[in-house]
Formats: sequence, structure tokens, C-alpha cells
Amino acid sequence: MSSENRRLGSPVPHKEEKKSRKKKDNDSSLRAEILSWVQILLTAACIAFVLNTFIIANSRIPSGSMENTIMTNDRVIGSRLTYRFSDPQRGDIAIFHFPDDESIYYVKRIIGLPGDVIDIKDGAVYLNGSDTPLEEPYLREPMLPEDDLHFEVPEDSYFMMGDNRNFSFDARYWTNTFVKRDKIIAKVLVRYWPLNKMGTVQ
Repeated sequence: MSSENRRLGSPVPHKEEKKSRKKKDNDSSLRAEILSWVQILLTAACIAFVLNTFIIANSRIPSGSMENTIMTNDRVIGSRLTYRFSDPQRGDIAIFHFPDDESIYYVKRIIGLPGDVIDIKDGAVYLNGSDTPLEEPYLREPMLPEDDLHFEVPEDSYFMMGDNRNFSFDARYWTNTFVKRDKIIAKVLVRYWPLNKMGTVQ
């Protein structure tokens, strides 16, 4: 104890007091760090919620119905904003609520637009009475001929088919044939998995 401390009677902290103060400082620092991480995680969760609700849609392809454009187990990202500012177009690949069970997301290509008349015969798609079949360079292979099919797309609805036409459970076979405009979620833009196939999807 210094002579000044002895003269004034100032106490000198014991080792136990120093340890206690150090422990309190450490506890305070730990709480601050935990709070900081909680804030970061909450912010990230909010950003992810906003992105997935309003900006993008994420989907895994469970079957081969879109091969070879999109392969089984590929993961894709669609833009929700695209159809907020413009109508779906023929040839778009879209994520939508499956009309026979709206809890399920489907990914197919838009073939028929509102008001279209679609005839499928001799393994080809004909639009609006045309004598020339629709050009479909994205098909995996030519469509096997089946019984002739005829569809008239209602207003505000769309007709969807897979690119792997011979192995696609699509609008030709659904109970509720057409997809309402407000059930189309996003336009598929990018494949992000597997990494070696990452890129735009058309």
C-alpha cells in the first residue's frame, strides 16, 4: 500500500474484487456479442422472408418432365417481379400452383395463352386453327402420337406442358386443365444447382 493510500485510508482492491470486476466485464461483453448475433440473424431472416415472398421463388425439379431443359433434382430460381409488371408469355417456363392440388408447386412451359385454341394431333401442337405446328426446339424428343386432343383456354388462364413431352404429367392429363393467372408465381430465370450447370434457363 502506498504512503498516500495509507495517509488517506483508501482501500486497495483485493484479488477477489478484481476477479469479480473482470467476470462482470466478460459477462457484459458476451451479452453484447450474443445480442449482436441475434440482431444479425433476425435481419437476415427478414431479408430472406422479403426475398422469398415478393422477389424470388425457389424450386426443386422432382421429375424428368422438363428434361433436357431442366434435369431431375435441379434447383431453379424464378422472378416473382416479372409477372407483377407483365403478363406471362408463350414459351416462358413458370412456377405455379398445381391446379389439382394448389399446395404443390409445378414447373412447366407456357404453351397456351388466354383465348387460345389448342389442338394436339399426330405428335404436334397446333394453335388457333393453324395448319403449321408450333415450333418447339426445346423438346427433348418428338412427341409420340396419341388420340387427338382439343383445348380452348379460358380468359385469364394458361395451358402448361413439359418439355419431355412423352414423360410429362401436364395439362393434357390434369382434372383442372388450366392454370389461373393469379396462380402463376414466377418466371424461371436461373438454375443454381448443380453448380456445374449454373446459368440461365430458357
